Amino acid sequence: MIRRQLVIPLICFVAYLGPAAQGQHHADLAPAEIDQLRDAAMDPDIRLKLYLKFARAHFTALEQARTDPKITAADRPKELHTRLQDFLDLYDELDDNIDTYVDRKDDLRKALKAIIEGDTEFQSKLKAFREGLESAKEDTKSYDFVMTSLVDTLTSSAEDHRKLLEEQEIAAKQKKHRKSEKKD
Repeated sequence: MIRRQLVIPLICFVAYLGPAAQGQHHADLAPAEIDQLRDAAMDPDIRLKLYLKFARAHFTALEQARTDPKITAADRPKELHTRLQDFLDLYDELDDNIDTYVDRKDDLRKALKAIIEGDTEFQSKLKAFREGLESAKEDTKSYDFVMTSLVDTLTSSAEDHRKLLEEQEIAAKQKKHRKSEKKD
């Protein structure tokens, strides 16, 4: 009987921390970033904005790797591929977390507004990054697939995030309307 009383809350706790566990699987995050995500597991607004913050940092690192004089021309394609993949993994993880919070019926409107701005920002930056590579006539064969995957992910994510925000806005209005009807 005592074991059952301990096991059930433990299972519920682990299930609720699902997104925290995801933070350790895919994206190449620093231990401090993982700790921040773990601490924010209960608050989707904070957690999703942390993912956005980390995505910005990863994209900045990607941009810096393109012109870093310490990276040799021979090593640059591999480095860019790695950083593009890291950014893609991080963005996929962001989307996985959004899905988890949607399944829990959390209100993500505030975080989604920031994420939609981030989607637009990253799409613009990635376009400029690509154009910079093309104008420098750099060989992109080794990371062209991941670049295309990233463009596709950002495009589909932006559409999904806008649609989800719209759905959540409608749901919030309906909930508010139902509450006002109950008061009358």
